[in-house]
Amino acid sequence: MSPAVRRAVGLVLVGVLVAVVCTFLGRWQWNRHVWRDGQIAIVDHNYSAAPVPIRDLLPTTSTPVPAEKVWHPVSVVGHYLPDATVLLRNRPSDDGPVYHVLVPFVVEDSSAGTAGAPTDAGAVLLVDRGWVQTGANGSVGVTPPAPPSGTVDVTVRLRQDEPASRRGAPAGQVQAINVEQALAAGGSAVPVGAPAYAAYGGLVAESPAAASLPGALDAPDTDPGPHLSYAFQWWVFALGGLIGFSMLARRDLLEERAVDAEGEPDPADADDPLAVPEGVDGLWPTRGARRPAPQRRPAGGSRGDAPYRRGGRDEDYEDAVVDAQLGSPDDVVRPTGTPQR
Repeated sequence: MSPAVRRAVGLVLVGVLVAVVCTFLGRWQWNRHVWRDGQIAIVDHNYSAAPVPIRDLLPTTSTPVPAEKVWHPVSVVGHYLPDATVLLRNRPSDDGPVYHVLVPFVVEDSSAGTAGAPTDAGAVLLVDRGWVQTGANGSVGVTPPAPPSGTVDVTVRLRQDEPASRRGAPAGQVQAINVEQALAAGGSAVPVGAPAYAAYGGLVAESPAAASLPGALDAPDTDPGPHLSYAFQWWVFALGGLIGFSMLARRDLLEERAVDAEGEPDPADADDPLAVPEGVDGLWPTRGARRPAPQRRPAGGSRGDAPYRRGGRDEDYEDAVVDAQLGSPDDVVRPTGTPQR
């Protein structure tokens, strides 16, 4: 196998490797786009849906929120535990640094009056009522607006329980909306042994309404992101890499075939633009070379009779070289006094 063939095979293999890697990266971005598109479809379907009793979606407190029911509004009857209010730290918002206000809600009827008798009485549902400003110093606690007292008919959007956070937080605050951690941070105000839903709800409405409410929760982000465009970019890179390396391999093979067909070129036949033509003195005389005597203008001569050049300078040799390259060495008009070889 000739060197050109080996190089061509290597280039093709590199192109195939680049194409495979870029293809898988494009497929990974495509899968992320499909997943994100599915999440947006769920939000679009559930966010503005009519509320249903929480019992219809969560038959028991241990039932997790189905992925296809996230953000779906549900209604439940019960009362708040304001003394167990907990603040959620480090949660981004369009309104800047804020705390989310998490308040346990004791269920009195999970059927919201649709069943013949109250259901799941005594269960606890964690409710995110909105946000409050952190103030100038995020380490200082704030007092959020109090929830309505007594029996309240609440509508919330169901959210899945978040993983527990390993980061610490000041008393009465948490780093994640994890039901177990939030209820533990609420202290003794939470009934001991009360079953808690494995989910939480973002407040939509409550009746009767409180005198003042925290800031409304932001709507979910439905931006599909750049995953689709990234997928097509990776696939374009895959195709471009395969074509580019294949063209390089083809060029090597064609050059080898051209050399085999014409034979190996003789280096002596190559034109050297810096070579001094035969019959012309060196372009740059050595220090010991004898310089020609200066050429004097003939008496009575004029500049128009013939080209006149002053002899004894390096420009004379340069002009001679240029003339020799444009014509034959025999046509060189040497300045008077130029030594012959």
